[in-house]
Amino acid sequence: MIMTPHGFEPSLRAGERRESHSPVATRQVTRFRLFSAQDVFGLRRSAQQAAAALALDRQDQVRLATALSELGRDRVGCHDLEVAFGLDAADRPTALVVTFSWSGGPPPAADTLDLVAKLVQVDHEDGTAVSRVVITQPLPADGGRAHERHARLTEALHDGTRTTEADYLRAQTRDLIATLEETRAQREELRRLNEELEETNRGVLALYSELTQELETTNSGVLALHSELEEKRHQLQQASESKTRFWTNISHELRTPVNSVVALSRLLLAPSSPALTGEQREQVDLIASSGHALLALVNDLLDVAKAEAGHLEIHPQPVDLRLLVTHQSRLLLSSHGREGVSLLTPELERQPALVTDETLLVRILRNVLSNALKFTERGEVRLDITADPEPTAPSVLFTVTDTGVGIPPDELDRVFEAFYQVRGPHQSKRPGTGLGLPYARTLTELLGGSLTLTSQVGSGTQVRIRLPDLGHVYTKEPDAGRTSRDR
Repeated sequence: MIMTPHGFEPSLRAGERRESHSPVATRQVTRFRLFSAQDVFGLRRSAQQAAAALALDRQDQVRLATALSELGRDRVGCHDLEVAFGLDAADRPTALVVTFSWSGGPPPAADTLDLVAKLVQVDHEDGTAVSRVVITQPLPADGGRAHERHARLTEALHDGTRTTEADYLRAQTRDLIATLEETRAQREELRRLNEELEETNRGVLALYSELTQELETTNSGVLALHSELEEKRHQLQQASESKTRFWTNISHELRTPVNSVVALSRLLLAPSSPALTGEQREQVDLIASSGHALLALVNDLLDVAKAEAGHLEIHPQPVDLRLLVTHQSRLLLSSHGREGVSLLTPELERQPALVTDETLLVRILRNVLSNALKFTERGEVRLDITADPEPTAPSVLFTVTDTGVGIPPDELDRVFEAFYQVRGPHQSKRPGTGLGLPYARTLTELLGGSLTLTSQVGSGTQVRIRLPDLGHVYTKEPDAGRTSRDR
Protein backbone atom coordinates (compact mmCIF):
# COMPACT_ATOMS: atom_id res chain seq x y z
CA MET A 1 0.00 0.00 0.00
CA ILE A 2 1.40 3.40 -0.94
CA MET A 3 0.84 6.04 1.77
CA THR A 4 0.94 9.81 1.36
CA PRO A 5 2.99 11.91 3.77
CA HIS A 6 -0.24 12.54 5.67
CA GLY A 7 -0.73 8.90 6.36
CA PHE A 8 -3.61 8.67 3.81
CA GLU A 9 -3.79 6.68 0.62
CA PRO A 10 -5.32 8.93 -2.05
CA SER A 11 -7.99 7.36 -4.20
CA LEU A 12 -7.82 10.21 -6.76
CA ARG A 13 -5.12 12.57 -7.88
CA ALA A 14 -5.24 16.08 -6.43
CA GLY A 15 -7.64 18.29 -8.30
CA GLU A 16 -9.37 15.34 -10.04
CA ARG A 17 -13.20 15.63 -9.98
CA ARG A 18 -15.68 12.91 -9.15
CA GLU A 19 -19.46 13.10 -9.15
CA SER A 20 -20.68 14.07 -5.69
CA HIS A 21 -24.00 13.13 -4.12
CA SER A 22 -23.63 15.60 -1.24
CA PRO A 23 -26.45 18.17 -0.67
CA VAL A 24 -24.06 20.94 -1.78
CA ALA A 25 -22.59 20.99 -5.32
CA THR A 26 -18.81 20.98 -4.75
CA ARG A 27 -15.58 21.31 -6.64
CA GLN A 28 -13.38 18.66 -5.02
CA VAL A 29 -9.68 19.22 -4.34
CA THR A 30 -8.60 15.79 -3.10
CA ARG A 31 -9.92 12.57 -1.59
CA PHE A 32 -8.30 10.33 1.08
CA ARG A 33 -8.90 6.90 2.52
CA LEU A 34 -8.91 6.23 6.26
CA PHE A 35 -7.58 2.87 7.47
CA SER A 36 -6.38 3.39 11.04
CA ALA A 37 -6.21 5.73 14.00
CA GLN A 38 -2.94 7.07 12.57
CA ASP A 39 -4.88 8.27 9.54
CA VAL A 40 -7.31 10.08 11.88
CA PHE A 41 -4.35 12.03 13.31
CA GLY A 42 -3.43 13.06 9.78
CA LEU A 43 -7.03 14.02 9.06
CA ARG A 44 -7.03 16.43 12.00
CA ARG A 45 -3.82 18.04 10.83
CA SER A 46 -5.11 18.32 7.29
CA ALA A 47 -8.32 19.95 8.55
CA GLN A 48 -6.37 22.57 10.49
CA GLN A 49 -4.08 23.31 7.54
CA ALA A 50 -7.04 23.59 5.17
CA ALA A 51 -8.90 25.91 7.54
CA ALA A 52 -5.82 28.10 8.00
CA ALA A 53 -5.24 28.27 4.24
CA LEU A 54 -8.83 29.44 3.75
CA ALA A 55 -8.40 32.24 6.32
CA LEU A 56 -10.71 30.81 9.01
CA ASP A 57 -10.13 32.18 12.50
CA ARG A 58 -8.50 30.15 15.25
CA GLN A 59 -11.77 29.02 16.85
CA ASP A 60 -13.22 27.82 13.52
CA GLN A 61 -9.97 25.92 12.81
CA VAL A 62 -10.24 24.08 16.13
CA ARG A 63 -13.96 23.38 15.65
CA LEU A 64 -13.45 21.95 12.15
CA ALA A 65 -10.45 19.82 13.15
CA THR A 66 -12.24 18.47 16.22
CA ALA A 67 -15.40 17.65 14.26
CA LEU A 68 -13.48 15.78 11.52
CA SER A 69 -11.29 13.84 13.98
CA GLU A 70 -14.28 12.78 16.08
CA LEU A 71 -16.24 11.66 13.02
CA GLY A 72 -13.14 9.95 11.57
CA ARG A 73 -12.52 8.10 14.86
CA ASP A 74 -16.17 6.92 14.82
CA ARG A 75 -16.02 5.76 11.17
CA VAL A 76 -12.52 4.27 11.00
CA GLY A 77 -12.78 0.60 10.19
CA CYS A 78 -15.76 0.97 7.86
CA HIS A 79 -15.39 -0.53 4.41
CA ASP A 80 -14.18 1.87 1.65
CA LEU A 81 -14.09 4.85 4.06
CA GLU A 82 -13.06 7.98 2.15
CA VAL A 83 -12.80 11.66 3.08
CA ALA A 84 -13.11 14.28 0.29
CA PHE A 85 -12.18 17.97 0.65
CA GLY A 86 -13.69 20.48 -1.75
CA LEU A 87 -15.18 23.94 -2.24
CA ASP A 88 -18.75 24.77 -3.18
CA ALA A 89 -19.08 25.28 -6.92
CA ALA A 90 -19.32 29.07 -7.08
CA ASP A 91 -17.31 31.86 -8.66
CA ARG A 92 -16.45 33.04 -5.16
CA PRO A 93 -16.70 29.96 -2.89
CA THR A 94 -18.56 30.49 0.37
CA ALA A 95 -18.00 27.13 2.10
CA LEU A 96 -15.49 24.31 2.60
CA VAL A 97 -17.23 20.95 2.08
CA VAL A 98 -15.81 17.74 3.66
CA THR A 99 -17.58 14.50 2.72
CA PHE A 100 -17.20 11.15 4.55
CA SER A 101 -18.42 8.19 2.46
CA TRP A 102 -18.37 4.44 3.23
CA SER A 103 -20.16 1.23 2.37
CA GLY A 104 -21.45 -1.16 5.00
CA GLY A 105 -21.07 -0.94 8.72
CA PRO A 106 -23.24 0.60 11.40
CA PRO A 107 -24.43 4.22 11.15
CA PRO A 108 -22.53 6.93 13.07
CA ALA A 109 -23.17 7.03 16.79
CA ALA A 110 -25.83 9.50 17.83
CA ASP A 111 -23.51 11.05 20.43
CA THR A 112 -20.85 11.61 17.75
CA LEU A 113 -23.31 13.28 15.39
CA ASP A 114 -24.67 15.44 18.20
CA LEU A 115 -21.14 16.58 19.11
CA VAL A 116 -20.23 17.30 15.49
CA ALA A 117 -23.51 19.20 14.95
CA LYS A 118 -22.59 21.51 17.84
CA LEU A 119 -19.29 22.37 16.11
CA VAL A 120 -20.14 22.57 12.39
CA GLN A 121 -23.03 22.13 9.96
CA VAL A 122 -23.54 18.42 9.30
CA ASP A 123 -25.83 16.38 6.98
CA HIS A 124 -26.17 12.57 7.22
CA GLU A 125 -27.33 10.34 4.35
CA ASP A 126 -27.64 6.64 5.24
CA GLY A 127 -27.91 4.75 1.91
CA THR A 128 -28.18 1.07 1.06
CA ALA A 129 -24.95 0.99 -0.98
CA VAL A 130 -23.06 4.11 0.13
CA SER A 131 -23.61 6.23 3.23
CA ARG A 132 -22.38 9.78 3.60
CA VAL A 133 -21.86 12.52 6.16
CA VAL A 134 -21.30 15.99 4.69
CA ILE A 135 -19.71 18.72 6.83
CA THR A 136 -20.05 22.31 5.62
CA GLN A 137 -17.86 25.11 7.02
CA PRO A 138 -18.72 28.70 5.91
CA LEU A 139 -15.75 30.75 4.63
CA PRO A 140 -14.94 34.47 5.05
CA ALA A 141 -16.48 36.67 2.37
CA ASP A 142 -13.17 38.31 1.37
CA GLY A 143 -11.19 35.11 0.72
CA GLY A 144 -10.73 35.56 -3.03
CA ARG A 145 -12.01 33.89 -6.15
CA ALA A 146 -12.43 30.13 -6.75
CA HIS A 147 -9.03 29.44 -8.38
CA GLU A 148 -7.18 31.32 -5.62
CA ARG A 149 -8.86 29.39 -2.80
CA HIS A 150 -8.56 26.14 -4.74
CA ALA A 151 -4.78 26.66 -5.07
CA ARG A 152 -4.32 27.47 -1.38
CA LEU A 153 -6.39 24.46 -0.33
CA THR A 154 -4.45 22.12 -2.66
CA GLU A 155 -1.12 23.35 -1.32
CA ALA A 156 -2.24 22.96 2.29
CA LEU A 157 -3.46 19.39 1.81
CA HIS A 158 -0.22 18.25 0.08
CA ASP A 159 2.53 19.79 2.23
CA GLY A 160 4.20 16.37 2.72
CA THR A 161 4.30 16.42 6.53
CA ARG A 162 3.68 13.06 8.27
CA THR A 163 1.57 13.16 11.43
CA THR A 164 2.18 10.81 14.40
CA GLU A 165 0.17 10.25 17.54
CA ALA A 166 2.63 12.39 19.45
CA ASP A 167 2.14 15.17 16.90
CA TYR A 168 -1.59 14.78 17.32
CA LEU A 169 -1.34 15.08 21.10
CA ARG A 170 0.98 18.07 20.85
CA ALA A 171 -1.45 19.71 18.42
CA GLN A 172 -4.33 19.09 20.78
CA THR A 173 -2.30 20.53 23.65
CA ARG A 174 -1.48 23.64 21.59
CA ASP A 175 -5.13 24.00 20.65
CA LEU A 176 -6.16 23.65 24.27
CA ILE A 177 -3.60 26.23 25.41
CA ALA A 178 -4.68 28.62 22.64
CA THR A 179 -8.31 28.10 23.59
CA LEU A 180 -7.52 28.74 27.26
CA GLU A 181 -5.59 31.88 26.38
CA GLU A 182 -8.42 33.09 24.19
CA THR A 183 -10.92 32.30 26.93
CA ARG A 184 -8.80 34.19 29.45
CA ALA A 185 -8.57 37.19 27.11
CA GLN A 186 -12.32 37.10 26.55
CA ARG A 187 -12.88 36.89 30.29
CA GLU A 188 -10.64 39.92 30.84
CA GLU A 189 -12.44 41.79 28.08
CA LEU A 190 -15.78 40.84 29.61
CA ARG A 191 -14.60 42.04 33.01
CA ARG A 192 -13.47 45.35 31.51
CA LEU A 193 -16.76 45.77 29.69
CA ASN A 194 -18.65 45.01 32.91
CA GLU A 195 -16.67 47.69 34.74
CA GLU A 196 -17.40 50.19 31.96
CA LEU A 197 -21.07 49.22 32.04
CA GLU A 198 -21.22 49.66 35.80
CA GLU A 199 -19.56 53.07 35.47
CA THR A 200 -22.03 54.02 32.75
CA ASN A 201 -24.91 52.80 34.90
CA ARG A 202 -23.70 54.94 37.79
CA GLY A 203 -23.55 57.95 35.49
CA VAL A 204 -27.02 57.22 34.12
CA LEU A 205 -28.43 56.84 37.64
CA ALA A 206 -26.80 60.11 38.71
CA LEU A 207 -28.17 61.88 35.64
CA TYR A 208 -31.60 60.33 36.21
CA SER A 209 -31.56 61.49 39.84
CA GLU A 210 -30.53 64.99 38.78
CA LEU A 211 -33.19 65.17 36.09
CA THR A 212 -35.80 63.82 38.49
CA GLN A 213 -34.93 66.50 41.04
CA GLU A 214 -35.03 69.22 38.39
CA LEU A 215 -38.37 67.89 37.14
CA GLU A 216 -39.79 67.89 40.66
CA THR A 217 -38.57 71.46 41.14
CA THR A 218 -40.08 72.49 37.81
CA ASN A 219 -43.36 70.76 38.66
CA SER A 220 -43.46 72.56 41.99
CA GLY A 221 -42.91 75.88 40.20
CA VAL A 222 -45.58 75.05 37.62
CA LEU A 223 -48.05 74.12 40.34
CA ALA A 224 -47.29 77.33 42.22
CA LEU A 225 -47.66 79.37 39.01
CA HIS A 226 -50.90 77.55 38.16
CA SER A 227 -52.25 78.31 41.62
CA GLU A 228 -51.24 81.95 41.27
CA LEU A 229 -52.81 82.20 37.82
CA GLU A 230 -55.98 80.57 39.09
CA GLU A 231 -56.12 83.10 41.91
CA LYS A 232 -55.57 85.96 39.45
CA ARG A 233 -58.27 84.54 37.18
CA HIS A 234 -60.65 84.37 40.11
CA GLN A 235 -59.83 87.96 41.03
CA LEU A 236 -60.33 89.15 37.46
CA GLN A 237 -63.62 87.28 37.26
CA GLN A 238 -64.78 88.93 40.48
CA ALA A 239 -63.64 92.33 39.20
CA SER A 240 -65.50 91.78 35.91
CA GLU A 241 -68.64 90.73 37.75
CA SER A 242 -68.33 93.74 40.05
CA LYS A 243 -67.90 96.04 37.04
CA THR A 244 -70.94 94.51 35.34
CA ARG A 245 -73.03 94.91 38.49
CA PHE A 246 -71.83 98.49 38.83
CA TRP A 247 -72.74 99.34 35.24
CA THR A 248 -76.09 97.64 35.57
CA ASN A 249 -76.94 99.36 38.84
CA ILE A 250 -75.77 102.77 37.65
CA SER A 251 -77.69 102.39 34.39
CA HIS A 252 -80.86 101.51 36.24
CA GLU A 253 -80.38 104.31 38.73
CA LEU A 254 -79.72 106.89 36.01
CA ARG A 255 -82.48 105.80 33.70
CA THR A 256 -85.32 106.90 36.00
CA PRO A 257 -84.24 110.55 36.48
CA VAL A 258 -83.18 110.84 32.85
CA ASN A 259 -86.55 109.55 31.69
CA SER A 260 -88.15 112.15 33.94
CA VAL A 261 -86.03 114.92 32.41
CA VAL A 262 -86.90 113.80 28.89
CA ALA A 263 -90.60 113.47 29.69
CA LEU A 264 -90.79 116.91 31.36
CA SER A 265 -88.98 118.56 28.44
CA ARG A 266 -91.51 116.97 26.07
CA LEU A 267 -94.37 118.33 28.18
CA LEU A 268 -92.91 121.82 28.13
CA LEU A 269 -92.53 121.66 24.33
CA ALA A 270 -95.98 120.18 23.73
CA PRO A 271 -98.51 122.47 21.93
CA SER A 272 -100.95 122.12 24.83
CA SER A 273 -98.41 123.55 27.30
CA PRO A 274 -98.18 127.27 28.07
CA ALA A 275 -96.35 129.27 25.44
CA LEU A 276 -92.61 129.70 25.95
CA THR A 277 -90.43 132.59 24.97
CA GLY A 278 -87.81 132.00 22.33
CA GLU A 279 -85.03 131.79 24.88
CA GLN A 280 -87.04 129.40 27.08
CA ARG A 281 -87.80 127.13 24.12
CA GLU A 282 -84.14 127.09 23.16
CA GLN A 283 -83.17 126.13 26.70
CA VAL A 284 -85.85 123.41 26.87
CA ASP A 285 -84.66 122.07 23.50
CA LEU A 286 -81.15 121.89 24.92
CA ILE A 287 -82.45 120.05 27.98
CA ALA A 288 -84.35 117.59 25.78
CA SER A 289 -81.34 117.02 23.49
CA SER A 290 -79.04 116.47 26.45
CA GLY A 291 -81.57 114.15 28.07
CA HIS A 292 -81.86 112.07 24.90
CA ALA A 293 -78.06 111.85 24.62
CA LEU A 294 -77.74 110.86 28.27
CA LEU A 295 -80.52 108.28 27.92
CA ALA A 296 -78.78 106.76 24.85
CA LEU A 297 -75.54 106.56 26.82
CA VAL A 298 -77.27 104.90 29.76
CA ASN A 299 -78.91 102.38 27.39
CA ASP A 300 -75.51 101.66 25.80
CA LEU A 301 -73.93 101.09 29.22
CA LEU A 302 -76.72 98.74 30.17
CA ASP A 303 -76.41 96.82 26.88
CA VAL A 304 -72.64 96.52 27.30
CA ALA A 305 -73.11 95.14 30.79
CA LYS A 306 -75.71 92.66 29.54
CA ALA A 307 -73.53 91.60 26.60
CA GLU A 308 -70.48 90.97 28.80
CA ALA A 309 -72.62 89.04 31.26
CA GLY A 310 -74.18 87.02 28.42
CA HIS A 311 -77.69 88.25 29.20
CA LEU A 312 -78.34 90.20 26.02
CA GLU A 313 -80.97 88.31 24.04
CA ILE A 314 -80.91 88.02 20.25
CA HIS A 315 -84.15 88.29 18.26
CA PRO A 316 -83.30 87.59 14.61
CA GLN A 317 -85.68 88.56 11.86
CA PRO A 318 -85.44 89.59 8.19
CA VAL A 319 -84.06 93.11 7.90
CA ASP A 320 -85.08 95.66 5.27
CA LEU A 321 -81.66 97.23 4.71
CA ARG A 322 -83.01 99.99 2.45
CA LEU A 323 -85.42 101.25 5.13
CA LEU A 324 -82.81 100.85 7.87
CA VAL A 325 -80.17 102.86 5.99
CA THR A 326 -82.65 105.64 5.11
CA HIS A 327 -83.78 105.98 8.72
CA GLN A 328 -80.24 105.97 10.11
CA SER A 329 -78.94 108.52 7.63
CA ARG A 330 -81.72 110.99 8.56
CA LEU A 331 -81.10 110.61 12.29
CA LEU A 332 -77.34 110.94 11.95
CA LEU A 333 -77.49 113.99 9.69
CA SER A 334 -79.88 115.73 12.08
CA SER A 335 -77.68 115.12 15.11
CA HIS A 336 -74.13 115.09 13.61
CA GLY A 337 -74.54 117.00 10.35
CA ARG A 338 -71.95 119.68 9.71
CA GLU A 339 -70.95 121.78 6.73
CA GLY A 340 -68.26 120.28 4.53
CA VAL A 341 -69.03 116.64 5.47
CA SER A 342 -71.27 114.40 3.35
CA LEU A 343 -72.86 111.12 4.43
CA LEU A 344 -73.06 108.80 1.42
CA THR A 345 -75.29 105.72 1.61
CA PRO A 346 -75.97 103.01 -1.00
CA GLU A 347 -79.11 102.97 -3.13
CA LEU A 348 -79.49 99.18 -2.66
CA GLU A 349 -81.45 98.48 -5.82
CA ARG A 350 -80.88 94.78 -5.07
CA GLN A 351 -80.36 94.61 -1.34
CA PRO A 352 -78.69 91.51 0.14
CA ALA A 353 -80.85 89.16 2.18
CA LEU A 354 -80.04 89.35 5.87
CA VAL A 355 -81.64 87.78 8.92
CA THR A 356 -80.27 89.22 12.16
CA ASP A 357 -81.26 91.24 15.23
CA GLU A 358 -82.29 94.56 13.71
CA THR A 359 -82.05 96.48 16.99
CA LEU A 360 -78.46 95.40 17.59
CA LEU A 361 -77.58 96.10 13.93
CA VAL A 362 -78.99 99.63 14.25
CA ARG A 363 -76.86 100.22 17.36
CA ILE A 364 -73.74 98.89 15.62
CA LEU A 365 -74.17 101.14 12.56
CA ARG A 366 -75.20 104.14 14.69
CA ASN A 367 -72.03 103.91 16.79
CA VAL A 368 -69.68 103.36 13.88
CA LEU A 369 -71.23 106.05 11.67
CA SER A 370 -71.54 108.62 14.46
CA ASN A 371 -67.91 107.94 15.40
CA ALA A 372 -66.86 108.52 11.76
CA LEU A 373 -68.91 111.75 11.50
CA LYS A 374 -67.58 112.99 14.84
CA PHE A 375 -63.92 112.83 13.76
CA THR A 376 -64.34 113.94 10.12
CA GLU A 377 -64.13 117.72 9.69
CA ARG A 378 -64.28 117.79 5.89
CA GLY A 379 -64.79 115.30 3.11
CA GLU A 380 -67.22 112.40 3.39
CA VAL A 381 -68.36 109.38 5.34
CA ARG A 382 -69.38 106.49 3.07
CA LEU A 383 -71.43 103.41 3.91
CA ASP A 384 -71.25 100.46 1.50
CA ILE A 385 -73.29 97.26 1.84
CA THR A 386 -72.46 94.17 -0.21
CA ALA A 387 -73.27 90.50 -0.10
CA ASP A 388 -70.28 88.45 1.02
CA PRO A 389 -71.25 84.83 0.28
CA GLU A 390 -69.13 82.02 1.65
CA PRO A 391 -69.47 78.27 0.98
CA THR A 392 -70.87 77.49 4.42
CA ALA A 393 -71.90 80.83 5.93
CA PRO A 394 -73.33 83.58 3.67
CA SER A 395 -72.84 87.01 5.20
CA VAL A 396 -73.28 90.73 4.53
CA LEU A 397 -70.36 93.16 4.60
CA PHE A 398 -70.90 96.73 5.92
CA THR A 399 -67.99 99.05 5.14
CA VAL A 400 -67.76 102.54 6.69
CA THR A 401 -65.05 104.74 5.19
CA ASP A 402 -64.29 108.31 6.30
CA THR A 403 -61.78 111.05 5.45
CA GLY A 404 -61.23 112.01 9.07
CA VAL A 405 -58.21 112.51 11.30
CA GLY A 406 -57.25 108.80 11.36
CA ILE A 407 -55.72 106.74 14.14
CA PRO A 408 -51.97 106.25 14.85
CA PRO A 409 -50.74 102.68 14.18
CA ASP A 410 -49.73 102.11 17.81
CA GLU A 411 -53.27 102.86 18.99
CA LEU A 412 -55.29 100.76 16.52
CA ASP A 413 -55.81 97.97 19.06
CA ARG A 414 -56.41 100.26 22.03
CA VAL A 415 -59.42 101.98 20.47
CA PHE A 416 -61.36 98.80 21.24
CA GLU A 417 -60.68 99.14 24.97
CA ALA A 418 -63.64 100.46 26.93
CA PHE A 419 -63.40 104.19 27.80
CA TYR A 420 -60.11 104.63 25.89
CA GLN A 421 -59.86 107.63 23.57
CA VAL A 422 -57.11 108.70 21.20
CA ARG A 423 -55.61 111.89 22.52
CA GLY A 424 -55.35 114.89 20.18
CA PRO A 425 -56.68 118.35 19.35
CA HIS A 426 -59.92 116.83 17.99
CA GLN A 427 -60.92 115.71 21.50
CA SER A 428 -61.65 119.22 22.64
CA LYS A 429 -64.11 119.72 19.81
CA ARG A 430 -65.77 116.28 19.87
CA PRO A 431 -65.63 114.77 23.35
CA GLY A 432 -66.85 111.21 23.82
CA THR A 433 -67.01 108.32 26.27
CA GLY A 434 -64.76 105.81 24.47
CA LEU A 435 -67.55 103.20 24.32
CA GLY A 436 -68.59 103.48 20.66
CA LEU A 437 -66.16 101.09 18.97
CA PRO A 438 -65.89 98.58 21.89
CA TYR A 439 -69.69 98.48 22.10
CA ALA A 440 -70.02 97.98 18.31
CA ARG A 441 -67.45 95.14 18.29
CA THR A 442 -69.11 93.44 21.29
CA LEU A 443 -72.52 93.48 19.58
CA THR A 444 -71.02 92.33 16.25
CA GLU A 445 -69.34 89.33 17.89
CA LEU A 446 -72.56 88.60 19.77
CA LEU A 447 -74.28 88.29 16.39
CA GLY A 448 -71.54 85.89 15.22
CA GLY A 449 -69.72 88.44 13.05
CA SER A 450 -66.46 90.36 13.09
CA LEU A 451 -65.43 94.01 13.16
CA THR A 452 -62.01 95.07 11.86
CA LEU A 453 -60.44 98.49 11.47
CA THR A 454 -57.72 100.01 9.31
CA SER A 455 -56.61 103.63 9.48
CA GLN A 456 -53.98 106.14 8.37
CA VAL A 457 -53.30 109.37 10.20
CA GLY A 458 -54.56 112.36 8.19
CA SER A 459 -56.24 110.19 5.52
CA GLY A 460 -59.12 108.53 7.34
CA THR A 461 -60.38 105.24 8.71
CA GLN A 462 -62.18 102.22 7.32
CA VAL A 463 -64.30 99.88 9.47
CA ARG A 464 -65.42 96.53 8.03
CA ILE A 465 -68.36 94.78 9.71
CA ARG A 466 -69.12 91.25 8.56
CA LEU A 467 -72.42 89.81 9.83
CA PRO A 468 -73.56 86.27 9.03
CA ASP A 469 -77.04 85.64 7.68
CA LEU A 470 -78.76 83.91 10.60
CA GLY A 471 -81.54 82.59 8.36
CA HIS A 472 -79.86 79.16 8.28
CA VAL A 473 -79.20 79.18 12.02
CA TYR A 474 -82.62 80.25 13.30
CA THR A 475 -86.07 78.89 12.44
CA LYS A 476 -89.55 80.27 13.00
CA GLU A 477 -91.77 78.86 15.73
CA PRO A 478 -95.23 78.79 14.09
CA ASP A 479 -97.19 78.76 17.35
CA ALA A 480 -95.43 81.37 19.43
CA GLY A 481 -94.47 83.61 16.53
CA ARG A 482 -90.98 84.08 18.05
CA THR A 483 -87.57 82.81 17.04
CA SER A 484 -85.31 80.23 18.55
CA ARG A 485 -82.04 78.52 17.67
CA ASP A 486 -82.03 75.33 15.66
CA ARG A 487 -81.24 72.29 17.72
